[in-house]
Amino acid sequence: MELSLVDLAPIPEGGSATEAFERTVERAQQAERLGYSRFWVAEHHDFTDSIASTTPEVLIAHVAANTSDIRVGSGTVLLNHYSPYKVAETFSVLDALAPGRIDLGLGRATGNPVSDFALQQDRSRRRSGGDHADEINEVTAHLHDGFPDDHQFSDLQLPRSRDSVPEVWVLGSSPSSAKIAGRLGLPYCFAAFIRPEPAVRAFETYREHFQPSSFGAGPDDPYGMLALNVTCADTDEEAARLRATTEASSRLLRSGRTDQLPIRSIEEAIDELGTVPDPTPTSIGPGEWPRAISGSPETVRDLLEELTAQVGVDEVVVQNQIADPEDTRRSHELLADAADLSPW
Repeated sequence: MELSLVDLAPIPEGGSATEAFERTVERAQQAERLGYSRFWVAEHHDFTDSIASTTPEVLIAHVAANTSDIRVGSGTVLLNHYSPYKVAETFSVLDALAPGRIDLGLGRATGNPVSDFALQQDRSRRRSGGDHADEINEVTAHLHDGFPDDHQFSDLQLPRSRDSVPEVWVLGSSPSSAKIAGRLGLPYCFAAFIRPEPAVRAFETYREHFQPSSFGAGPDDPYGMLALNVTCADTDEEAARLRATTEASSRLLRSGRTDQLPIRSIEEAIDELGTVPDPTPTSIGPGEWPRAISGSPETVRDLLEELTAQVGVDEVVVQNQIADPEDTRRSHELLADAADLSPW
């Protein structure tokens, strides 16, 4: 099994984005030493008290410059806010800076209406974004010279590395995003930490609709990755206790109480939940997936093998929201041991 990480650049209590980015780089360097395949950074807006990762295209450059081998990418770029050509230009430059190491994860999402509106160039309309499939296809065509000769964009050139282009992924949490990935012939990552219920159906949809990219932008066969919120500790009970911050943060988000974020400690999380979370069951059937799992290395290994087998993938990208950075680093170490990762 291949394991990767997606990072939110959480801002430490009393700290700033500067400290957040320093810790992100430290986690990326640790991930490289431990043998993780990819290190992705997220895009979130208007969470400036808790999350510093607003511009993955900038943070990717910094992380890539401070690592040597691990692939670095976006999880995700919110394409509904941006020009496909500008995204293609940006990631082509990133690939020129770190040839053969850049992943471009493309998705879409809406958040705070004010920040969504502020991101738009055309403010005469409130709803952002056009056809998502067309926009992804346009980004990919720019990167792979995929426009026909008579297309108005066919003569546009990008700054490039000598031999590589960014690896384009479709990221989503529904069968509709899976269908887009399949029809465009791109690798697909399903965000089970957002909507776990349709995971199996999404990958079935992806494989059902898969056809290789008409201009060689993706794999010859379907290739998928599962995004999970995973907390690992020495025992199932301790891992469940650390998972409390994830559970409490999710509850606050779902209830619209974002003014109470971030949760800075396990004690604060347990106070919000009213109890310590139970350990994750050692077996999870289809349709029973929680938004977050936890356990000892042995438990997590069994859970990851079971969940990836249910959807038919061999790669997992892990997100977590553990309060203490040292507990986060330890969780990543234990996960690497659980998956028998080989250091770079």
